[in-house]
Amino acid sequence: MNQTRIRQLLRQLLAIWLTCFICTGTASAVGYTQTRYPIVLVHGLFGFDNIGPVEYWYGIPSALRADGASVYVTQVAAANSTEVRGEQLLTQIQQILAVTGATKVNLIGHSHGGPTARYVASVRPDLVASVTSVGGVNRGSSVADVLLGIAPPGSLSNSILVAVSNGLAQLISFLSGQPSLSQDALAAANSLSTAGSLKFNNAYPEGIPTTACGEGAYQVNGVAYYSWSGAQAYTNLFDIADPALALTSLVFGGQKNDGLVSSCSTHLGQVIRDDYAMNHLDEVNQTIGLVNIFETNPVTIFRQHANRLKNSGL
Repeated sequence: MNQTRIRQLLRQLLAIWLTCFICTGTASAVGYTQTRYPIVLVHGLFGFDNIGPVEYWYGIPSALRADGASVYVTQVAAANSTEVRGEQLLTQIQQILAVTGATKVNLIGHSHGGPTARYVASVRPDLVASVTSVGGVNRGSSVADVLLGIAPPGSLSNSILVAVSNGLAQLISFLSGQPSLSQDALAAANSLSTAGSLKFNNAYPEGIPTTACGEGAYQVNGVAYYSWSGAQAYTNLFDIADPALALTSLVFGGQKNDGLVSSCSTHLGQVIRDDYAMNHLDEVNQTIGLVNIFETNPVTIFRQHANRLKNSGL
């Protein structure tokens, strides 16, 4: 067989392979993220749904919707206690269920959004199919502990810090179209501290591990529990937030962390992974997608999890 004929056969085989690859990829994408129940995203401290063109969940809702998911992005207080945020979230979930006709939702909470989602699942498990905690502050954060130690309640430094934080939270809520949400930065700090988280977990223990760094119950009261998180504070030279996260990561004294939360503190229910090469903002594809190019893209991880929920009948 001459070389010309060999080249022709190789080109034909390559064309056949590419055709099969494209067809297979398209087929797997259709309905890939189409969960039984709507996915509801819950932001963390100083978070929002969107401010103009800027998304908190950068590119994630559209990617999930593209392959079949029904996705709702909620807006709760930028800074307040877990219980207050939880009640605000519950109201929005009831509205989502009324609009969609669904009976339950899949909650995915980032950072303080993790405990916020857990609150709703604890008080109204009949409305929740699953709770997924992404970098969730489930056992408190040393960063909150340090801030409360440096500026204890009642001190001048605390008054100044709280006033500035409340102002920022009010500005975020105003810019995101929810100026009436109540803000309380001191209550948020207390909720995110180790002591505050322990108190919250005693009242709402579902999915929390019984060991220091283990897994929690995979299902409680009909609600499935999952979690994942990053463990690398500095991931992209072009991300202006990374130096700050590298600095805050020092308070963990060598413990694996994402810059704001230790990996063990993020554990809830079934732990997918707690060591992605991501920091706390990378976990939601921030800042504007400037994440670790050597790690799985956060959008892909969200898509994979939606498919996991789908395959579990959720």
